[in-house]
Amino acid sequence: MTEVVLDSSAVLADLRGEPGAEVVRSVSPASYLSAINLAEVITKLIEAGTPPGEAGAIAEGLGYTIVVADQARATSAGKLHARTRGAGVSLGDRFCLALAQELSLPALTADRRWKTLELDIEITLIC
Repeated sequence: MTEVVLDSSAVLADLRGEPGAEVVRSVSPASYLSAINLAEVITKLIEAGTPPGEAGAIAEGLGYTIVVADQARATSAGKLHARTRGAGVSLGDRFCLALAQELSLPALTADRRWKTLELDIEITLIC
């Protein structure tokens, strides 16, 4: 696997040294992350007690290609709601999935529920 789109759950697994972290590290140089998922990562770090300034610095040092959330991507993520609503897929999740679809790349996640989705997007679990 060379290029992937990361879900925030995969990034957090890497940062926390959780199962699957080595998978995320192996693809890091060629990874894309939606700006929405970046915001989720920063939020989770702060919720876990990381000071906001430190959380921002961690985010800046991730090294992923951060992809903006523009109108076209927001529309794509919004349209995915109809096909994912029964699986508890969040807005951030849909931005990741929409970006993976746009770039024709696998989405890398720790969220096992994604494997139940019937989408034309390759889903790869980190563990």
